[in-house]
Parts: sequence; structure tokens; C-alpha cells
Amino acid sequence: MLSAQRRTHLLDLLERDGRIVAKEAAAALGVSEDSIRRDLRDLADTGQCIRVYGGALPVPAADRPFAERLSLETDSKERVAHIAAARIRPGSTIIIDAGTTALALARLLPDDPTLTVITPSPAVALAVAERSPARVIMVGGELGRHSMVANGALATEAIRRLSADACFLGVTGVHPEHGLTTGELDDAATKRALAERSTEVYVLASEEKIGAVSRYPVLDLDEVTEVIVDPEGTTTTP
Repeated sequence: MLSAQRRTHLLDLLERDGRIVAKEAAAALGVSEDSIRRDLRDLADTGQCIRVYGGALPVPAADRPFAERLSLETDSKERVAHIAAARIRPGSTIIIDAGTTALALARLLPDDPTLTVITPSPAVALAVAERSPARVIMVGGELGRHSMVANGALATEAIRRLSADACFLGVTGVHPEHGLTTGELDDAATKRALAERSTEVYVLASEEKIGAVSRYPVLDLDEVTEVIVDPEGTTTTP
């Protein structure tokens, strides 16, 4: 079987079973595991799967560009955002990360002029300014075109000088084994930096993120205060 045929078979397997186990695929095709690993590496390099130890998983829907994610699982995001809003204490300083669920949370903030919101997301900052009297502090840096969030060295340096009572973190994958992940390397570093500067860390986990794995690790589940999930969908806890 040619490598192109193997890759087509692997993609079919991924769509059917929701995962690829390299050892099983190699045995089924009568090729070496090294051949399957090379195929998976090539598929991952073109964005068609996420490589994990022993095989591969599908690319999460939440890894799509920001504009495309705005219409994805909107009801689930709203339910998660409502639960998250109830975690906000009066007069506190909070971090709202980037992402579409974070944007939904920004639109639900309490009418509290003593609240301070720190965010690396221009969209979140504008939503807070439009709908809340809260003080807004923006984290500067290079704007990632995929995620529409400030990141890089400038952002990391700015975050080191801040602190917060609670951080509402957006990720693209929440998995019991692989933890919290996201699709962009710089975003992963920014998210870790934000979490480190907060007393409590809440993960905004709408339905499409549960069980998904993206390319870059952010945190382990036991490093966060709570994974806020959609009460009408799949649930998971750290």
C-alpha cells in the first residue's frame, strides 16, 4: 500500500473511531509502526490530526479561527458563561482570557464599577467596556491572527507585573489524560502565564472542548480550581 493510500485509510479510521492507535493500525495494514508514525506526523503537519502518545486524535472544532468559532456551540458557551459569571465576587480583579466563551462571559459581567478586568483579547476588552462599568486593563503584545489575542514576549512581560483573584481561562481541548490544550504555541504560553498570576483558575469548557486534544499543552487538570462545563452536556472534573 502506498503512503498516500495509508493516509487516506488513517483519516477514514479517525473519522469512524475518533482516534488512531498506531500499533493497531500497523497490524491491520501489515506495515511497521514507524511507517504509521511517519504518516501521522505528515497528517499532523498539514493540520488533519493531532498526534498523541501511541497514535492520533481528531483536530478539535475549537481550533478553528476565531471568526469561525463565533457560531460554534453558542448555546453551550452561553450556559458555561452564566455559571462562570456567578463565580465573580464584587470588587475583585479578574482575568478573562481570549476565546468565544470568554467573549460570552464578558457580556455577562455584573454592574460593578469596583470590578477590574484584565484581558489579552481586544474583543473581550471592547465587550467589557460596552456592557460594564468595570475597569479594563489590556495586556499588550503581538496580536495572533488565528486566535485574536495578544501574546509573545511583550505580553508575557506585562502579565508578570499583574495579579488577579480569579482567571477565566479559555482552551480548545479538555481531556482527562492530556489535560488542557490549545492549538497555538504562543497562546499556550500566554495562558500559562495568566494562570500563574491568579489565585483561582476557572476553565471555560463548552461542549465541543470536552474530550478534545489540541497540539500544545497548557495545564494539567489538577492545576486549576474548576473546569466549568455545560450542565446540559458532557461533564468532567479536575
